[in-house]
Amino acid sequence: VESTPGKKALAMASFARALRALPAIVADNGGYDSAELVTQLRAAHAAGKNTYGLDMYNGTIGDMMELGVAEAFKSKLCVLLSASEAAEMILRVDDIIKCAPRQREGGY
Repeated sequence: VESTPGKKALAMASFARALRALPAIVADNGGYDSAELVTQLRAAHAAGKNTYGLDMYNGTIGDMMELGVAEAFKSKLCVLLSASEAAEMILRVDDIIKCAPRQREGGY
């Protein structure tokens, strides 16, 4: 993001912030302490344990490969692309609604 100038950098930072919020949302929806789980997960990732994720059955973090949780990269990519396209469409609709109405002939 540091090497990207202008509005693109803001959009990239916001998108990254939204992705980082996903584990907290999942933990909250599961009824667990999201702050504790997310800090443990970030510490595990910083320690090089890249396959670690949220174990929602036990309310802890765990190695997803050992737990048998594996998703194909293509399915994750499709979900991510669909979500970003939906967000982009919502923003476009907001921009259209914000635009001032055009002047019509005949006073209508």
